[in-house]
Amino acid sequence: MATKTRKISGDRLTRTRREDEPPAAVAERGWRYHHLGVPYQNPRPGEHHIEHLKIYVSGFETSPYGIQWMRFEPDCDVPDVIRSVPHVAFEVDDLDEAVIGKEILTPPNSPSDGVRVAMIVHDGAPIELIEFRKR
Repeated sequence: MATKTRKISGDRLTRTRREDEPPAAVAERGWRYHHLGVPYQNPRPGEHHIEHLKIYVSGFETSPYGIQWMRFEPDCDVPDVIRSVPHVAFEVDDLDEAVIGKEILTPPNSPSDGVRVAMIVHDGAPIELIEFRKR
């Protein structure tokens, strides 16, 4: 199959991905899959409340696929797209560099010690970028 070059909104020119190739975020940028965040509405067994963020999470610690369920308190201050659309999260080496030129939903912040995160949006889908302080 021949490859073509096309402009991806907000990103540099890239060739069209073949079905057997990883996405550019992995192949070209070196980002590493971390988890899939799935919004939900009703309490789930084993969920944990993260009081300062006003969210409940479950599944991350036990999912062999990295699925994290997320339920938001009514007054949680996150954009509606994060509340309603699943997001994929990638671990990055340099969060500040990773967000350059991207549409930012939530700017870089530190939800816990040694962790920095930001949410960007691409083609209507939220993407979480995570940087861990190396130990």
